[in-house]
Amino acid sequence: MTAAPSRPPTVTGEAPVTDKAPATPPHHPPATPPHRPPATRRLSPALLWALPPVALLAVVFLYPLALVVQESLAPGAYGEVLGSASFREALVTTVWLAVASTAGCLVLGFVLAVVIAFVPFPGAKAVAKFIDVFLSFPSFLITLALLFLYGTVGMANGVWTDVTGDPSGPFGFLTTPWGVLLAEITYFTPFVMRPLLAAFSQLETAQLEVASSLGARPLRIVRQVILPEALPALAAGGSLVLVLCLNEFGIVLFTGAKGVTTLPMLVYGKAILESDYAAACVVAVVNVALSVGLYVLYRGVSRRAGA
Repeated sequence: MTAAPSRPPTVTGEAPVTDKAPATPPHHPPATPPHRPPATRRLSPALLWALPPVALLAVVFLYPLALVVQESLAPGAYGEVLGSASFREALVTTVWLAVASTAGCLVLGFVLAVVIAFVPFPGAKAVAKFIDVFLSFPSFLITLALLFLYGTVGMANGVWTDVTGDPSGPFGFLTTPWGVLLAEITYFTPFVMRPLLAAFSQLETAQLEVASSLGARPLRIVRQVILPEALPALAAGGSLVLVLCLNEFGIVLFTGAKGVTTLPMLVYGKAILESDYAAACVVAVVNVALSVGLYVLYRGVSRRAGA
């Protein structure tokens, strides 16, 4: 018999070789974190300070506005009002008066601001200060002043009748759309002049002196130097005037222009004179939608002008 081969002796410090597979460590499931109650979030101090004015705004403004919108949702109210000839006429009158007044304010305001800012004359600073005061005047005050000047029994007609002996004067335009247009341009022009004067105060006079030394005429200096600097202020002021003219009520009412019906006047007529509150609310909602859209445009233009 042959002897079985002997295994080589194991080296000291090594594990003996066996035929069995190494034992795997026991599998333990991952320990789940202990359940903790959710932490309560505390309101920031800024949010706590903002809650009272937001609540007051909701009660004073948003709730009445919601009531107007709810009243306008009466069955058939929108179809009846939007399809009426009176609404279309009021919408067209409102838009063209607002656009024409804005254009007049831009032209007149730019000319007056250029004169006050760059043409030295005594009292220029006092006139600039008066513009700030003029912005606080109510619109009906300007209309009342125009009535004293160009009304049926105003100063202009009085002088005419005294000189010519006629029983009545020729100035009767104040009760027409042109009278409303004149009153709105007179009242809203300072709203364009104020941002223009602020923009002209930052314009370096060295540019004007260089252009003048090179032989540029005043009109060319205005067109090529002053006007580009004034465009952002013109856009911001014009957008604001357009929004204000769209919602103007006092000027149209105080001029007594019976043939001029704007959207605010239509709201007044439907609610006060006809007691048709659903139709009045429909016109009011349309007017608010136009105003908000133009206000968003105004904010965008003002932001770009500030940038």
